[in-house]
Amino acid sequence: SGDGVCEPREWRPVVYRKCTDTLWLLLFLLFWAGLMFISGYAVMAGAAERLVLGYDSFGNICGRKNTPVKGAPLSGQDMTNKKYVFFLNSCSLEMQSLKISSVSLCVSSCPQEQLNSLEDLQSFARNNGSCLCIYSLNVSSYTLNPKAAELCPALPVPPSKSFPLFNRCVPQNPECYSKYASVLINMVNEVDVFHRTLSGILAGRDTVIGLSVLALAFCFVLVLAFRFIRTLLVHTLIALVVFGLLFVSGVLWWLYYDYRNDPITELETQKENVKFLLGYAIFSTIVTVVLLSLILTLRKRLQFTVQLFQIVGKIIGRIPFLLFQPLWTFLILVVFWVFWVAVLLSLGTAG
Repeated sequence: SGDGVCEPREWRPVVYRKCTDTLWLLLFLLFWAGLMFISGYAVMAGAAERLVLGYDSFGNICGRKNTPVKGAPLSGQDMTNKKYVFFLNSCSLEMQSLKISSVSLCVSSCPQEQLNSLEDLQSFARNNGSCLCIYSLNVSSYTLNPKAAELCPALPVPPSKSFPLFNRCVPQNPECYSKYASVLINMVNEVDVFHRTLSGILAGRDTVIGLSVLALAFCFVLVLAFRFIRTLLVHTLIALVVFGLLFVSGVLWWLYYDYRNDPITELETQKENVKFLLGYAIFSTIVTVVLLSLILTLRKRLQFTVQLFQIVGKIIGRIPFLLFQPLWTFLILVVFWVFWVAVLLSLGTAG
């Protein structure tokens, strides 16, 4: 201006633009190529149905129609109506080379009451349509075949219920249940980190879904805040970030000390959870200190941030469909998460 007073220049987008992220775009494409290769290998080499539906000792997957396996005479059977895995020696299970020693069968229902004799097994099979003996033994031969004691479950057969995950018949007798649970604990402790991670994902799926829905709600609130309360939003966000970081760090340290001092820590996954909690707590504390330092250092530039938020509010006002951005982002992430859980299941059963 003529009097030499410099007025602040209004912010405007750059007119002449060029691609500045070529390297990162290339890395992103390589990353997706790797993901597609891993997923293709998992689908071709894996058999997630064996883990989810369960399988018997003869190569049949429960709950579906099977194709014959060479060298397995009792394979290739139709197990569509037999969705549960039943162990013949559920009260005396043992682990041998990461495998349960007992013969397992696909059955249509688990015995709800204790079966004390071969006659009870025969009656249960006729009344419920669930055969608890080896497939080659006819129901009418349960009490006649001299080898029935070897081909049928050890007597007495304890009452059992189907486990909600993986459809296993779990004995309800306290003694059998304790032995059954100890074998499962030993099996989980002996498998590798990959399988334990997979089991952790499946066990925490409800928590992941709940937190995802909560994050979606927060995203909608944040987008609406961009549109209507731009000036106060910056200070509100900074306050939420500060208190949020302090809260998360405090909770992680509290959980770490609580788990570390817990006398009941049998599973290897529980011991690993303690280590992960310590790592997360340290990482969260470092991030908190760094971000708090940046906030204190750059507190004088808050006005510039307010201007940016005003521009964002104008953009949302002119393009109202941006209000639904959190929804389709959420749906895409849900599909992505489900897809990669399926890939992990396939990788866990490969070979």
